[in-house]
Amino acid sequence: MNRYPLWKYILIAVLLAIGFLYTVPNFYGESPAVQVSTVKPTTKIDSTLLGRVEETLTKGGFKPEGLLQDESGVKARFGDTDTQLKAKELLQSQLGEDYVVALNLLSRSPRWLASIGALPMYLGLDLRGGVHFLLQVDMKAAINKKIDTTVGDIRGTLRDKKIQYSGVAREKDNVVVRFRDKDAQTKGISEIEKALPDLELKAQDDVDFRVIARLKLEAVTRTQEFALQQNITTLRNRVNELGVAEPIIQQQGADRVVVQLPGVQDTTRAKDILGRTATLEVRMVEAHAGDPAGRNFDPQKIDQATKGQVPFGMELHYASRDGSKEALLLSKQIVITGERLTDASPGFDSTSNTPIVSVTVDGQGARVIQQVTREGVKRRMAILLIDRGKPEVLTAPVIQSELGARFQISGFKTTTETKDLSLLLRAGALAAPMEIVEERTVGPSLGAENIRIGFQSMWYGFAAIAAFMIVYYMLFGAFSVVALGCNLLFLIALLSMLQATLTLPGIAAIALALGMAIDANVLINERVREELRNGNTPQAAIFAGYDRAWGTILDSNVTTLIAGIALFAFGSGPVKGFAVVHCLGILTSMFSAVMLSRALVNLWYGTRRKLDGVSIGQVWKPTETA
Repeated sequence: MNRYPLWKYILIAVLLAIGFLYTVPNFYGESPAVQVSTVKPTTKIDSTLLGRVEETLTKGGFKPEGLLQDESGVKARFGDTDTQLKAKELLQSQLGEDYVVALNLLSRSPRWLASIGALPMYLGLDLRGGVHFLLQVDMKAAINKKIDTTVGDIRGTLRDKKIQYSGVAREKDNVVVRFRDKDAQTKGISEIEKALPDLELKAQDDVDFRVIARLKLEAVTRTQEFALQQNITTLRNRVNELGVAEPIIQQQGADRVVVQLPGVQDTTRAKDILGRTATLEVRMVEAHAGDPAGRNFDPQKIDQATKGQVPFGMELHYASRDGSKEALLLSKQIVITGERLTDASPGFDSTSNTPIVSVTVDGQGARVIQQVTREGVKRRMAILLIDRGKPEVLTAPVIQSELGARFQISGFKTTTETKDLSLLLRAGALAAPMEIVEERTVGPSLGAENIRIGFQSMWYGFAAIAAFMIVYYMLFGAFSVVALGCNLLFLIALLSMLQATLTLPGIAAIALALGMAIDANVLINERVREELRNGNTPQAAIFAGYDRAWGTILDSNVTTLIAGIALFAFGSGPVKGFAVVHCLGILTSMFSAVMLSRALVNLWYGTRRKLDGVSIGQVWKPTETA
């Protein structure tokens, strides 16, 4: 009756082992470390940088406790903060300005645990300290910019097709195009629909044969999403300058961005960096030492420039090409700036099926591009990103034919390259203005105090619950306490597996999960007592207690889970973090309070053929009355 099959015990044992493995890294603590990442978004983190960091540290007399490479950069772990600071100064001086050397904290857990993904939870800003910003994106400005661009695009399209019109002007959220006759109106509508599919056109056959152009709803939505993603990408590129090891930059809602910078206390500098503007420039390549087939192939000029003899009206720049740097002589004359760029998206060429980047410029930019490229076929055109006064050549493709408002950049090997370049082309400046609507700073000492108080309250609560359960329910109470401890183990293991960020509300949710988890065991124990009062045998009382309490436990947890899901769906920031821990705690408590506690009861009592009683505290039987 009260015996589990062997597979259930094996399942519980395996889950406990996994829970232990993934919980342990949180108790090893953290050691000071240095993280090396690249400033240039086009530079990739590879084994070459790892070897360079290792060589620099070895020559400087530093022996890191650990050295590893991941997507965020190369990390070196040290034994104390003094060595960490000296190593940072050495790496910053040797690696130069192309790299950011940031202070970090890494777990001391063994490497074999990290190899199976057993990593500690991240600590939130309220526990580690740093700066928190909540920024509101001005979506109205993004739409206005799109409409203003549309005005120029319509003018350029009509001029290219030589369609006579009397005027193109913006009226509120619409663009009004006036034609001289019906025939011009019909042709204009046809060409505008082909060139600008995002517009919804409505003809009005009045005195001036007007056409009302309005952005389609899906185009408005896409413009807003584009503005938000471009701003996030721009912010992520700018945060590198602050040397933040693990910044958090993520979307919140439809028009807000959360920026969390752990370890940064200077809010003035952080706000200056986040609000800075970067620019894009398109310039012609006057000479290069690359493909001899190009019209501007001139290695002699390049050699002279690298020796310091740069010709008048030119600048020497370097472009990354196939893992090496290529010297380019660029004209100082700017063809167009990033203000003329309206869109850049990755895609594939329809004929060769190779990765490309599709670029769109506004009407004025299109006319300039058309004129320059008509005279510069087979020459190269460079696109520069200028940030903090430092130009970087993103790409320098060869002009294959005359270009217009829409053109393609080819020569890429992977879709990742096209996606990165399209983001960079759009991320030269913010797509829409942003306003800081919330700002707060948490000091590191306050963060440490939050950790201490939070965990103290959790352990005090656990100890109080354990004492009450053991005193009131005796051995069954002890089983409940063991199940409660395993529930805490499972919860921390799940949060570690998900690499969740632990915040102060998260600690509160863990404490709440403990209190709610023991509630299920109280229901079970009271149901067992009730069965014993009714005269059932101990074995039958245990079976009936767990069986009949399950329905009530399921109902109460499901309703609470619904509330937690609602908090996650409609909440934001700390509320969402609380909801995640709360929902996971409900799931782990249902397993530990029912299945695990019953496994312990079955192991203790289930093997006995004759059972006179159970240790579950005083069972008060009702007094019989005449």
